[in-house]
Amino acid sequence: MKKTYIVIGLGRFGSAVAQRLYELGSEVLAIDLHPELVQKMESKVTCAAVCDTRDEDALRALGVRNYDCAVVAIGGDLATSVVATLNLKELGVQTVVCKATDETQRRALEKIGADHVVVPERESGIKLAQSLTSSSILDFIELSPDCGIAELQTPPEWCGKSIRELDIRAKYGVNVIAVRENGKVHVTLDANRPLNDHITLVLLGENDRLAKVKP
Repeated sequence: MKKTYIVIGLGRFGSAVAQRLYELGSEVLAIDLHPELVQKMESKVTCAAVCDTRDEDALRALGVRNYDCAVVAIGGDLATSVVATLNLKELGVQTVVCKATDETQRRALEKIGADHVVVPERESGIKLAQSLTSSSILDFIELSPDCGIAELQTPPEWCGKSIRELDIRAKYGVNVIAVRENGKVHVTLDANRPLNDHITLVLLGENDRLAKVKP
């Protein structure tokens, strides 16, 4: 069954999120107060609408309660983001993800009920730092200021050795929680299977420890 999303705010960040969700096969309702931005997105999402998300009745008329997740990508206008988030939660949207421009906005949005808040510039900086400190890191997801998930391409020095033999948890203080191979993610691990260069390890741990995972 398709997951359904609302994306509010069609600037560069919001429009990119909405378009990508739609390309991945999701049903997407894109909303903005500016007709010209809505018009640009009409062919790139399931439905696009002009709406003032500070108006609870207007959101109710769009049927937002029928969607699984809402992304509030307004960012620059904290007051509007707060009211939109409160309205979405009041109308029964299960998960509300908000964009913030800094840590002050992040804390404010979390306090009024946002389920997850992203600070794109900060997260991009962290990803860049992780990739620079470890040439094998393919992707990084921050779970908290201290902890994250990293995808690590199996280094040549590790090929032919098993996870058990490498003893990654003891040596680096991180856990292998999954492996990716041939486009599929496997969470049931065979710790005795030799690794190869087609396998990507999915690691969970403290950010500073993840940065030090090198053969």
